[in-house]
Amino acid sequence: MSVPAVPLPSGRLHHVVIIGGGFAGLNAALALKGSPVEVTLIDKRNFHLFQPLLYQVATGSLSPANIAAPLRKILARQKNCRVLMGEVTGFDLDRRRVKLADREVRYDSLIVAAGASHSYFGRPEWEQFAPGLKTIEDATEARRRVFTAFETAERLDEPEARAPWLTFVIVGAGPTGVELAGAMAEISRHSLTDNFRSINPHSARIVLLEAGQRVLSAFPEHLSDAARASLEKLGVEVVTGAMVTEMRSGEVEYRLGDVTHKLPTHTILWAAGVQCSPLAKKLADAAGASTDRAGRLMVNEDLTLPGKPEVFVIGDMAHRTGEDGKPLPGVAPVAIAEGKFAAKEIVRRSRGKQAKTFKYRDLGSLATIGRSSAVAQIGKYEFSGFVAWALWLVIHLMKIVSFRNRVLVLIQWCWSYVSYDRSARLITGADKPLGSASAAAAEPPSAPRPVIVNTGASGAPSAGVASIRA
Repeated sequence: MSVPAVPLPSGRLHHVVIIGGGFAGLNAALALKGSPVEVTLIDKRNFHLFQPLLYQVATGSLSPANIAAPLRKILARQKNCRVLMGEVTGFDLDRRRVKLADREVRYDSLIVAAGASHSYFGRPEWEQFAPGLKTIEDATEARRRVFTAFETAERLDEPEARAPWLTFVIVGAGPTGVELAGAMAEISRHSLTDNFRSINPHSARIVLLEAGQRVLSAFPEHLSDAARASLEKLGVEVVTGAMVTEMRSGEVEYRLGDVTHKLPTHTILWAAGVQCSPLAKKLADAAGASTDRAGRLMVNEDLTLPGKPEVFVIGDMAHRTGEDGKPLPGVAPVAIAEGKFAAKEIVRRSRGKQAKTFKYRDLGSLATIGRSSAVAQIGKYEFSGFVAWALWLVIHLMKIVSFRNRVLVLIQWCWSYVSYDRSARLITGADKPLGSASAAAAEPPSAPRPVIVNTGASGAPSAGVASIRA
């Protein structure tokens, strides 16, 4: 594919603006270190977040600071890069301007990597009842609900009143849902042992709902079966073929075959899907670009927008197919590879060279299921059990950007392994009285309608997928 080279502006350095400090954007910025360009990284947060470990914040294994690092600290020694904390409100692609609330930023090349948010499949009112896991606020809110539920149950006398507080429902059995379910089971079976006087945490129900016919459907069937067996060994109730039809304060409804089930619960966690950042639509409108059903922008083979060779769209915002013809998954390793590719392409083109095609080699995927258990597919090799779990640990440690955080996470993991202790199980955030519903008090005035939740569908990004990629 031939795309005109982006000329180097005379009299000044080529200015690269990067929107988003996640895996894609940060790695693009780092890859431009030492290059003859000027880099501006814009993010509404001042930190880079290691999203694959958010579930461990939600379940009290890690503190937020363990998986987040200030962007300015990461980029402090990169003299050709500056960081602006601000929210992008729009684009003027003809004038090559990015619009912020109080100013415009000029660019010669633009990399847009604004990430994704939760998708509730047309039922946004469900978010108040079932937080997802995309931000630190999401994780600490989930943690608050989980541990408040145990505290509330301790205060109640009747078993019937306690039961909904000791029932935890996770919607979606992709890697994030499976990892959450395994961690929740370990909390109730081990971490909270002897912590309460009136309740037995071991009696808590952990229910994992999945619309598909198996958990981890993107994995080979026998690894999916191994994951389910590991979950059930931990005491997790795995319900496949379950379509969620309604959520309200204190209850979730799902359809299994022709039968609708009502499950009383005050704690629902969402791991069923993601959708593009709202910025994707603004960019699509500005460029006249097409999007897929998830809101991702259709990009060229070199990750640029059609007709805009100076605009790269990467990470969760981009729809790009792999060698198998299927869309690349929305996982961190893909975002990292795309960020590095975009950075190198900008430097190449500033030197008058023609565009290359982005090629991605998939080396495998992993998902952990509690202590000492995981499943892994690495090339043609497949593992389950302790070996897969050890691989999961090593790969995740190596992907954490901050060396300090790597050390802290390793120490915490070692302590948790020998003691089952989850020292970060602090209840913080919204101040709600014990015994009140964990979500909004008002019941949404909408009629039930089925929503198919299938985290393993080809081409649908799954939050928190643990993967190995080149």
